[in-house]
Amino acid sequence: MIELFKDLDPVVQAFIGTLFTWGMTALGAALVFTTKGVNQRFLDSMLGFAGGVMIAASYWSLLAPAIDMGEGGSFPAWMPAAIGFLLGGIFLWSIDKVLPHLHPNASLEKAEGFHSAKRKKSSLLVFAITLHNIPEGLAIGVAFGAVAAGFPSASLTGAIALAIGIGIQNFPEGLAVSMPLRRDGFSRRKSFLYGQFSGMVEPVAAIIGALAVVFIEPLLPYALSLAAGAMIFVVVEEVIPSSQEKGNSDLASMSLMVGFTIMMILDVALG
Repeated sequence: MIELFKDLDPVVQAFIGTLFTWGMTALGAALVFTTKGVNQRFLDSMLGFAGGVMIAASYWSLLAPAIDMGEGGSFPAWMPAAIGFLLGGIFLWSIDKVLPHLHPNASLEKAEGFHSAKRKKSSLLVFAITLHNIPEGLAIGVAFGAVAAGFPSASLTGAIALAIGIGIQNFPEGLAVSMPLRRDGFSRRKSFLYGQFSGMVEPVAAIIGALAVVFIEPLLPYALSLAAGAMIFVVVEEVIPSSQEKGNSDLASMSLMVGFTIMMILDVALG
């Protein structure tokens, strides 16, 4: 199967990879059809798990290859990774200040962004998950683009492992949108549609990321580390706080450890 995947254009590879991650978001959101509610402890543990996956992916799939690609250049090997990482955080911080959104488990009064008070809770929740699906899609696109560019530290199995890991952690994200909306009186169908909608941005971001590095190869270490910085910003600013707001901090923390470990194993074993 990997051999068949290998012959595809990197943009197509990235698109297929993010169709999987979008599908996992939809699968999580679809739980709204099978149950009346989800235990808060379970939801918080899933958010913690997602944070662990994102942290591990940021290092093994993005930062480490970016540092390797910097070897032998005119700048110190760490410089492109450091610059890109900080730019990724600044990029997400800027979007965070403008895009109206509401973090999972937060009350409507804690909505952030431009004119957030005038928005409905449904759209604010979708915007929040969409916000950190952007760097995830970029990360997958850049990873497949790096393989096509022929960098020794990039591998097709590593890019696939990244897509699998992000897909796994997208499952609770769809759930984190659909279930609160269902509790607030939305129909099951509408709750599901809003939940899966947050994952639609990933294929678009992946295509942009893959095209960027295929046509402008020198940007690759910066693009990889930018995606890593954006994901770490999201984890620290949104995912971890949301997982611990309801008093399940120990469970969420241990779930983060499990998510980190699984993503580390995936990346090392397959990459």
